[in-house]
Amino acid sequence: MAARMMGMPVGDAASTMLGAALSPGAAALADATVNFFLVALMWVVMMVGMMMPSAAPTILLFSALERKRTATDRIASFVAGYFAIWSAFSIAAAAAQTVLSHTGLISMQMATTSAVLGGTVFIAAGLFEFTPLKERCLVHCRSPLEWIPRHMRPGQLGAFRMGVEHGAYCVGCCWALMLLLFVGGVMNLIWVAFLATIVLVQKVLPGGVTLARFAGVVLVVCGIALLARPLIFA
Repeated sequence: MAARMMGMPVGDAASTMLGAALSPGAAALADATVNFFLVALMWVVMMVGMMMPSAAPTILLFSALERKRTATDRIASFVAGYFAIWSAFSIAAAAAQTVLSHTGLISMQMATTSAVLGGTVFIAAGLFEFTPLKERCLVHCRSPLEWIPRHMRPGQLGAFRMGVEHGAYCVGCCWALMLLLFVGGVMNLIWVAFLATIVLVQKVLPGGVTLARFAGVVLVVCGIALLARPLIFA
């Protein structure tokens, strides 16, 4: 994918033959489709890596309750449902990245090239930390012991639906923080690990709502500083 972005030849014999067999328009569409698939796949893998640590307590609790109440193994269905909703988010994020790439607002390192856009995303993510939606979703993610027994559904499909529902709360809690990947760089592993740590701290440590609001203040301040930087150094 990096080679494609830099304009380097990446085709093998099969892709060369395919390109020769297609019209220029069809070949361009096929290439764009492959690129989008790669970007979406990258986002899916990244979301799994970032969210698994904070989702682990809920998954382990579901596993423990399942072993006590039934011999059926539904843990995989629950996890699949959880990451199905994050996969949908990944496709949306890949679409946003594609648009930003075509408008020149994202660099080769997949980070925004606009201080205004970066500062705006920081401020928006910070303000979201104070919203009732953030608090509701975060409280849900922090209290799986209250939610799982009350929403237990039978069968593999039921476990999958539970995973989807829990994943929807998780996306509602963290989507704004995930947008910060466009600012620090989607391929910046240190930035990815930093954001994953923020999510983990908010969901696991005591006082998660307070920690979220503290993070919100820091994000807003960073956003204001980023917006002011071009003015100061103009």
